[in-house]
Amino acid sequence: MKAFRAAVEARDTAAIEALLAENVVFTSPVAFKPYPGKPVTAAILRGVLRVFEDFRYVSELAGHDDRDHALVFEAKVAGKAITGCDFIHLDENGLIDSFMVMVRPLSAAQALAEAMNAEFPQIQREAGIG
Repeated sequence: MKAFRAAVEARDTAAIEALLAENVVFTSPVAFKPYPGKPVTAAILRGVLRVFEDFRYVSELAGHDDRDHALVFEAKVAGKAITGCDFIHLDENGLIDSFMVMVRPLSAAQALAEAMNAEFPQIQREAGIG
């Protein structure tokens, strides 16, 4: 998880994408359905990096088998403070195959939804969907 955390903190989108499994599934805090696949997950994460300000991880928890991780973060979205957690599972090759995000408070989650909605046309172009 150190490689992923370092890539995010460095805003190194190529390194982030290299850590994603082809069959990764991204579950958003603001969308009903999950997004399957590396291209869309990578594009969403690039979009998140564009909308989050002052992003930093503040805590990390690991499961007993070192394949499940929870990374607690703080950031701002449209000037609103947001706290969230990335729940990440690694496959047998050490690549991320499940990535679920939860955030709070509601007002910041709504700001995130608005910001990501504005990013979605670019995300779709980057992922080759739409």
